[in-house]
Amino acid sequence: MPENISIAAGRAAPLGATFDGDGVNFAVFSQHAERMELCLFSETGEELRIDLPERNGDVWHGFISGLTPGTLYGYRAHGPYRPSEGHRFNPAKLLVDPYAKRLTGHPKWHDALMGYTVGADHDRTPDPRDSAPYMPRSVVEDPAFSWGRDLPPQTPVSQSIIYESHVKGLTANCDDVRYPGTFLGLASDPMLDYLTDLGITAIELLPVQAFLTDSFLHDKGLSNYWGYQTLGFFAPEPKYLAHAQISEFQQMVARLHSAGIEVILDVVYNHTCEGNELGPTLSFRGLDNAAYYRLQPEDRRYYVNDTGCGNTVNVDHPMVLRMIMDSLRYWVEVMHVDGFRFDLCSTLGRVNEGGFDPGAAFFDAVRQDPVLGQVKLIAEPWDIGPGGYQLGGFPPPFLEWNDKYRDRVRMFWRGDKGSVPGLADRLTGSALQFDHSGRPATTSVNLLTAHDGFTLQDVVSYAERHNDANGEGGHDGHGENFSDNLGIEGATQDEDVIVARARRKRNMMATLMLSQGTPMILAGDELGNSQGGNNNAYCQDNQTSWIDWDSMDAEFHEFTRAMIRFRKTHPILRQKLFLHSQERSLDGREDIFWWRSDGTPMRQEDWDDPTFDALSMELRMAAETPAYGETEEAIFAVFNKGEARDWTLPEVPKGLSWDWRIDTSDSGAVGDLVTGVVTIPADSVAVFLQWGEAA
Repeated sequence: MPENISIAAGRAAPLGATFDGDGVNFAVFSQHAERMELCLFSETGEELRIDLPERNGDVWHGFISGLTPGTLYGYRAHGPYRPSEGHRFNPAKLLVDPYAKRLTGHPKWHDALMGYTVGADHDRTPDPRDSAPYMPRSVVEDPAFSWGRDLPPQTPVSQSIIYESHVKGLTANCDDVRYPGTFLGLASDPMLDYLTDLGITAIELLPVQAFLTDSFLHDKGLSNYWGYQTLGFFAPEPKYLAHAQISEFQQMVARLHSAGIEVILDVVYNHTCEGNELGPTLSFRGLDNAAYYRLQPEDRRYYVNDTGCGNTVNVDHPMVLRMIMDSLRYWVEVMHVDGFRFDLCSTLGRVNEGGFDPGAAFFDAVRQDPVLGQVKLIAEPWDIGPGGYQLGGFPPPFLEWNDKYRDRVRMFWRGDKGSVPGLADRLTGSALQFDHSGRPATTSVNLLTAHDGFTLQDVVSYAERHNDANGEGGHDGHGENFSDNLGIEGATQDEDVIVARARRKRNMMATLMLSQGTPMILAGDELGNSQGGNNNAYCQDNQTSWIDWDSMDAEFHEFTRAMIRFRKTHPILRQKLFLHSQERSLDGREDIFWWRSDGTPMRQEDWDDPTFDALSMELRMAAETPAYGETEEAIFAVFNKGEARDWTLPEVPKGLSWDWRIDTSDSGAVGDLVTGVVTIPADSVAVFLQWGEAA
């Protein structure tokens, strides 16, 4: 920290701490503060407090010549402490800059982090203790990076294979990786080789913006493993930096891009880590509680809790929306990421204390933005607020996680009665939800599993959740998982059960790769990774959640790899237009046709029959699409949950035949050229290509 520091007026934009070569400009938003102190820290902890000299509207700012990247700082905001009016200013609390590009670490839990006096009159009395000894410092950064020839892969959505992963969980147990559990570890040669060999086009990372471990987890000796408690929307999570340099994240992105892999970030703009009225004062609450959060109109001491996490970010406020937009653009323009998955995205579309609105300011701002218009946008289409479940309700170009896909596929392969119509809907891109407003058939992000729930191995190994290690009495996590242990709960040496589980996994993975939409695989599912039946491992930063590379299921890994390759090879499986059994002008055939096993069309009574346990579909390119080529006319797929049965294949023109390409039962039929009637093995998926040249 230089001697004889003086501060000039500086500029109100950009927000944050900006190094210009001569010094640093500091700018921070607060609508209701009466005074704003900039706090500069030496490496040994000495603090220098300087009032920001200028206020331009609601932005406080100042410029200090001679400061350089690496400068440690924070803020103290002065103003009223009147919780009933929504104000919780307390200058005793050191505050993280919402625009900080890096943090030195994490808050250390202590009562001094609370803006109120713990145990005294609830939260009505401000706490006078200095929180600085327990707070991380914001760090001035120059984010310039030599990107060289880095170019985003810009993989078309129709060609995307998304891989949901955790930075630490993917690499913590990988012996070949240097710097395991970090961005550099994820970008190591062994990881890049593995992902490209598997066929992944995009890696979707669980939250990597700086986050907090909740006090109740800390007290139990647990931690916030998933990361859905954001503290800094611009700062990479410190634990994932091997050398405390933000360039490590940029290096990861550049290396993934060089391998043709996009980077999608799971982002949490719906709430922050500060919790409800009894939570800590770390940043937003202390800078301007009434602006950053949605408060209960009848008593502004309390927070609207549409997220289930204690608070809800006030996206209606223009400066809060600006922060979110600035954050998104920063991660695209400066960090070069390729897209975002928005946690509890329904919250971002809730307007003026009302229900969900696809025309909300957030969606309008994102859709018109020329930077964000170039990246992939994925919504988690629900929260617990009014009108919270909104599958299919988001505006284009948003894709959406499809939990109905997950559940209907699991129900069919579990053998639930009446599950055939639901499977048919999901195989064709969930048109009922998504075929509107010009949205493409790729809008549905199809998933069998995700971080939030069972792994695929556990879906076929556990009938019940086993979450005791989370310290909540085993009652947390989803109660209904549509899972099945196939006879024995958990791991077993019973060969018959092992074989049945392996086939069930093949059936489900084949279904995923044969469905219209955009497939997403949970990292480790292709390896047979298990969490021991824990379907809510949010606090398990240990072997429960880390991928077990040593127990890799090599056969299923190869099957998954082959199914990804098959999907990529055949455009019929990844169309942009929805299929509606319309006749194609090219040949008069329908683009999709549903057949019974006797070779006759499905009837309404078949769809209504709850005992129906098999389904077959004949696929062609959508009616509005020209034929793709002369050698691939159609795909015929049978999904058989029942016993082995004879199946009449659809007739083919003279000179063509059906080439049996996939058989999840391993019956040995793959490679046969067939016509007429074939025997479809029990509990299996069979796929045929119509191949040859018509006479």
